[in-house]
Amino acid sequence: MSQLKIMLLLSRHGTLPGGELARMVGVGAAALSGMIDRLVVQNLVTRAEDLHDRRIRRIGLTRAGTELIEGIITAGVAKQRELLSRLSAEELEIVAKAMELLVREAGTASDPNRAG
Repeated sequence: MSQLKIMLLLSRHGTLPGGELARMVGVGAAALSGMIDRLVVQNLVTRAEDLHDRRIRRIGLTRAGTELIEGIITAGVAKQRELLSRLSAEELEIVAKAMELLVREAGTASDPNRAG
């Protein structure tokens, strides 16, 4: 799961310094290094020197890594579409309202001025 989390983070944020990626994943540099090693062997991520600071290693997805993540996301969308196609118009209205509520709450979840 940690390797998938790494790949999803890279897909969302692009190439990241190893230290920053370790903080985002919630592991130490040594643990991250082992995970990255396994992903490099599978040709899913790359590790390269930072152009401005040779001490920093930047981690990014390879083409194969990008295709894998896109395939996972696309499969999820296709399954969701298939499930929604089974619902009636009334049920779809309920789902739409529920999604509006979730999106609203997701947008305010990190608002420090919001009570709750």
